[in-house]
This record gives sequence, C-alpha cells and structure tokens, in this order.
Amino acid sequence: MTKKGKYDRRRAIDCKLIKKSKSNPGYLKYQVTIAEKDGTIHKQPAYGVDMQDALSRLINKERTVKVERKLTAGWLLILWLISIGLSAILIEINQSPKYLFYPFAGVILLTGVSAWWYHYVNKGE
Repeated sequence: MTKKGKYDRRRAIDCKLIKKSKSNPGYLKYQVTIAEKDGTIHKQPAYGVDMQDALSRLINKERTVKVERKLTAGWLLILWLISIGLSAILIEINQSPKYLFYPFAGVILLTGVSAWWYHYVNKGE
C-alpha cells in the first residue's frame, strides 16, 4: 500500500467471460474489472481468442490512445518536412534522384503499419 492511493499501479482484479463473438467466430468477449492507482474501480470490455489475448489487446488499445493523444498532425507534418528536406540534401550531394522516393515510401509504410495496428487492436469487436 502506498500513501497516495490504494494501489501502486493499475491492476486487473477480475475478468469474466461474457459471450462468444457473433461477428467474429473464435473471439470471446470478456468484462475486465480494473483497479486504478487512486483506488477507483471500473469495468471495461475486452475481446480476444482467450483471456490473455483479450488483456493484451486491452493494454495495446490503451497504449494506442496515449500515443494518439501526444502525436498530433502537426508533429507528423514536421517529421515529413524534415524527411523531404533531408532527401533534398542527399539528392544534391549524391546527384541521384532515388532519394526522393524515401519520404513518400516512409509515409506509405507508416500508413500501412498504422492501418494494420488499428485492425489488430480492434479485431473481434
């Protein structure tokens, strides 16, 4: 026990199987009871092939929400402009236009990885 709250970190204190998913065969819906650091308790649904998978997906979804809050469109634009500027410098130094491909390939790759991650985290819901 800590002085600040009842728990020193967030904990899943209960997890119950609710039902099988109708839209995604093989996936199950669980009701997870979470105890927060300040001692409050709330319930949250989680979906997965088994309980471990459901808890893992719930944690990944919460991490994704944290990253989405901090990573705004402005930061993505700045990073993309830096990559274009860096490729322009490399084109000038090496006299090869192939470096122009890298910023666009990076954007396409990040978009693909983001779409795959979103699909992975939300599968079974």
